[in-house]
Amino acid sequence: MYMTLSDGSDRVAAGQRPEAAQDVVYAWLKQYVLTLPRDETTFLTESQVCRETGVSRTPVREAFLRLEADGLLKILPKKGAYISPITDAEVVSIMQARRLVEEWCAQQASRFGGAVADELDRLIAVQEQVRNDPVAFIERDREFHRTIVRAAGNPILAAFYESLRDRQVRMGVHAISVGRRIDEVLTEHGAIAQAIRESAADRAVAAVGTHLELTLAALRAPLFGDWSSNVRAG
Repeated sequence: MYMTLSDGSDRVAAGQRPEAAQDVVYAWLKQYVLTLPRDETTFLTESQVCRETGVSRTPVREAFLRLEADGLLKILPKKGAYISPITDAEVVSIMQARRLVEEWCAQQASRFGGAVADELDRLIAVQEQVRNDPVAFIERDREFHRTIVRAAGNPILAAFYESLRDRQVRMGVHAISVGRRIDEVLTEHGAIAQAIRESAADRAVAAVGTHLELTLAALRAPLFGDWSSNVRAG
């Protein structure tokens, strides 16, 4: 499908520095891409984005290049940009990779007990505050899991985990659109944090495994309603 543009309320201010214009267009496009249904294919043209944001082609082109570097779209020379769906096979592969990394990291993080759990509890509270903003909720979700991964103290695993970030955000927005998944995520995060607080490594690993299994099930479920479209339109 082609991009459906909004009313232009987020246009870049006239006379804005080229670097600032590029950053605004990048953030605007990234929000759009990340809230696409994971199984949706979209084609964007530079002229469409120029009309929407009120900027010239140069910052739009640079924003496209940055998003391509992030792995969120593919530039088609002289045509525009293509956003591919996230396939079922890719979903499974990403979740398998997450489980391998996160279960081990939860076991290691459990050695630090309350020092890690206090930060996890803080992030759960922030997630509760932004539960009506799916992208913000998933960004905080990523920070929750990143905190556990970093606490394990393996920089190679941490760097690998970061490479999955943006695909996880788009997948996560889909996952929390299913049923009462937001409430479930908050409860599951609480169980992980509590197990780490008590230095119960086996329980922390099990809690992470259960959380990721339920997330995968949500990712495989069909969307109910049209939340993602409403997010983009707003």
